[in-house]
Amino acid sequence: MKLVQQVKRQMNGWAVLSFLFLFFILLPNMLIAIEFFAKGNENWHHIKEYLLLDIISNTLVILFFTGLATTIIGTSLAWIVTVYKFPLRNFLRWGLILPLAIPPFIGAYTYHGIVNYTGIIQSTLRNNFDITVNQKYFNIMTIEGTIFIFTMFLFPYVYVITKGFFENQSASLVENARLLGGSSLEIFFRVILPISRAAIIGGVTIVMLEVINDYGVVKYFGIQTFITAIFQTWFGMGDLDSAFKLAGTLMVVVIFILVFEKIVRGRKRFSYSNSKVKPIQPQQLKGAKKWFAFSYCFGIFSFAFLIPFVQLVLWMFMTYEKILSKEFYLLVKNSFMVAAIAALLIVTVGLIIANYSRIHQGVIPKTLSKLTVIGYSIPGAVIAVGVITIFLAFDDLILLISTFFNTDPVIVLRTSLVMLVFAYVIRFLAVGFNSIEAGFEKVGRTFTDASRTLGASTVRTFFKVDIPMVKGAIIGGFILVFVDILKELPLTMLLQPFNFQTLATRAFRYANDEMVSEAASASILIILISGICIFVFHKVLERGESN
Repeated sequence: MKLVQQVKRQMNGWAVLSFLFLFFILLPNMLIAIEFFAKGNENWHHIKEYLLLDIISNTLVILFFTGLATTIIGTSLAWIVTVYKFPLRNFLRWGLILPLAIPPFIGAYTYHGIVNYTGIIQSTLRNNFDITVNQKYFNIMTIEGTIFIFTMFLFPYVYVITKGFFENQSASLVENARLLGGSSLEIFFRVILPISRAAIIGGVTIVMLEVINDYGVVKYFGIQTFITAIFQTWFGMGDLDSAFKLAGTLMVVVIFILVFEKIVRGRKRFSYSNSKVKPIQPQQLKGAKKWFAFSYCFGIFSFAFLIPFVQLVLWMFMTYEKILSKEFYLLVKNSFMVAAIAALLIVTVGLIIANYSRIHQGVIPKTLSKLTVIGYSIPGAVIAVGVITIFLAFDDLILLISTFFNTDPVIVLRTSLVMLVFAYVIRFLAVGFNSIEAGFEKVGRTFTDASRTLGASTVRTFFKVDIPMVKGAIIGGFILVFVDILKELPLTMLLQPFNFQTLATRAFRYANDEMVSEAASASILIILISGICIFVFHKVLERGESN
């Protein structure tokens, strides 16, 4: 009864729009859940009997070892750059975030081009030192190579979150542990790791979700996972029903990961005992320790960003005259246009839902805000399966209406950009929403309540007071979403209209056709745009912390 009264009391334009957006966000996933329990066809029985075990096994092996490796590398780097001073520390603090600018599939074909028979390593050994190597030691297109690629280009998720946690910890924790006779390693393992468990697990969870969502790396390396199986079943066999079954099974894996995250995080919470918190002050390293810290951090930076970036630049100069044509500029236009439209829609939807959750208290607004971010935890291929089903049904309805009124039947939605943009909104709404929600939390409700007290309507207050105060968060959310969409591959490949390509899909197609050098120009542009955004966000974050 109380819940019904709460709904009636909070029902207004903000609520209607918020629930409407939530319905469309959840609709594809509800369809997948329904189809998952439907009776399977012969193809599904064949997949389940002969292929599903290998698909699950490959996926879990990649997830486990990538999660383990990114935990070790990301956490250790975060601790070193937070606690110690060494050469190039200030650069590496943000430079170690730059690997996020390189989509893993670009890193995959770049490293394959470096280490294969005609790559720079083997060519140098043959031509300069007359050394012929055993090819199996330079074959990166394996599960081990896949784990290496994911680790190198996804560890910054763990690094960024954990570094932010370390930098906000009280120096007294470390100082007291030192006074009690603890060494640096003992302090790290017995004090720092336990209190930072939630931050580390949060970063690793994002890494695992990114691994599950990836199509480019596993397809290029020929590794059978859920995503490649969905693509093959859908496009190779034309069997959407079996694709639904695979998508539903993958959803079970995702749910298991999210539940496991909650269990591992536990219920322990660590907070300050007083308001006077002195952050950790980095100590100057000397001698061999200084150069070891520098070598470790710069070595990871080199493997994760510098080496692939330099190789891509060299390839770009070899092929740019052939690639930079009217068609390439059309790719740039397509990429920027679809990313900008989707990012604008996401920011708009995020603003409406975040504002509703802020001005109303209770279970319903909180639940709504939690459900809004569900799309980011769902792989792009799964979302694509649900979205294409919805739009096929809409088109069938339009055809039925056209037939009823004796008009020419038209297929409107399934061949348009509307379907792709809709999928982007579902997939990346969490990114924009989280940024805007954080902005609202920072400014509070004082000015909003004051405006309402002075007689301004909710809508007028929203445009005149709320939006100007969270302008930075809105711009930040827009840029984050824009960059994510610019790099997105599975959704774009599955749902792009005929004769429509983006920089990401063209780079992948070039690489998949063994035209690695030709893929460099599109890849470099993606990396440069992403890198500039990462640098700007780092500076903005530093300025915010200093204030």
